[in-house]
Amino acid sequence: MHHYKALAKKMDSEDKLSHFKNDFYFPQDNIYMNGNSLGLLSKRSEQSLLEIVESWKTNGIKGWTQGESPWFYLAEKLSMMIAPLIGALPEEVIVSSSASVNLHQLLATFFKPENNRTKILTDCLAFPSDIYALKSHLILKGLDPEQHLKIVRSRKGNRISEEDIIAEMTDDVSLILLPTVIYSTGQLLDYKRITNEARKRNILIGLDLCHSIGVIPHELHKAETDFAFFCNYKYLNGGPGSAGGLFVHKKHFGSYPGLAGWFSSDKKVQFDMKHDLIPAEDAGAYQIGTPHILSMAPLLGSLSNFEEAGINNIHDKSMKLTGFLCELIETELAGMGFSIGTPRCPDSRGGHIALEHDDAPRICKSLKLNGIIPDFRPPNIIRLAPAPLYVSFSDVYEVVRTIKEIMLERDYKKFENQRELVA
Repeated sequence: MHHYKALAKKMDSEDKLSHFKNDFYFPQDNIYMNGNSLGLLSKRSEQSLLEIVESWKTNGIKGWTQGESPWFYLAEKLSMMIAPLIGALPEEVIVSSSASVNLHQLLATFFKPENNRTKILTDCLAFPSDIYALKSHLILKGLDPEQHLKIVRSRKGNRISEEDIIAEMTDDVSLILLPTVIYSTGQLLDYKRITNEARKRNILIGLDLCHSIGVIPHELHKAETDFAFFCNYKYLNGGPGSAGGLFVHKKHFGSYPGLAGWFSSDKKVQFDMKHDLIPAEDAGAYQIGTPHILSMAPLLGSLSNFEEAGINNIHDKSMKLTGFLCELIETELAGMGFSIGTPRCPDSRGGHIALEHDDAPRICKSLKLNGIIPDFRPPNIIRLAPAPLYVSFSDVYEVVRTIKEIMLERDYKKFENQRELVA
């Protein structure tokens, strides 16, 4: 592997984003390959959180309207920083609630079954909470999920075909919800093509950006995606439980929020205290309750990294990192029972690699004991996410070198109880 070690060092020396790694805290000096589950804390995020806490300490309730980042307008300030990452107009984005709450809001607003259009279309590899939400809204409408939730099945292995999705866009479908990147396998769907086909059929389409925002550039406004939602604690490094966000295309502005609340209001009249809601004229209408200020504060710092780095530069490095990782796996781990569940084509690949092996749980345990933090997904997937802002090419080399060493020495065989790894 010496050739690859030298190659990794060369790639690191040419990496114009390498200096961002110095801004992050690493737990116990580990190589952290789990940024698609929870991103690391940056020094900028730590500082922005402390500044908001100081504002609360010194200003009390005046912090809503005073200071460098008044809380009353914090969601909008963050939305302006996020909009370029997803190809949206600033007014089409709002940072609010959690990903699941935002999905419930969007379904309550846009899922309106009528006549024969009563079904929701999704895929069999969707994140479980998305399915929970879809089923709950069907039940709320008096519809049986067994009959009204159409699920596109995978063909070979864990791949979803865009052709199969399009084929299921029948006249009985009211709404489509799909991930941009499939959380388990890292497959990137061609959401532009899918959105275009949905628009031809007059079907509303929403996207789950949770595993793509911050590592994949998007063009939601240009593609005329109807709505989307996302979390901010994965690649965007907003911290555990960080506030999520949503996107609503401006063509839908004026749609009354399905779940109205205090912060759905037009800010100009919010404190008139009337019982008749006057919704905001932009995506702010789809907020519900008071913003979670302390859960939003770290985003001020973390998003400044993304503004400085640029999403296209981040994506370029991500594709190089995952491509290098795949090459190392195929050459250095050949014959050891591994396979790559993620598409090799960069146009179909997200920011993480799904490494499959029958002994994946025990291999993950061994990796952790060797100072590498991966992520396990049942039944046999080791997710490796080389987050571009804090993972180097040398880190990727070291991960594969360690896996090879584990396999040659069979250290993982000592872990009999695989279930201990699932958490």
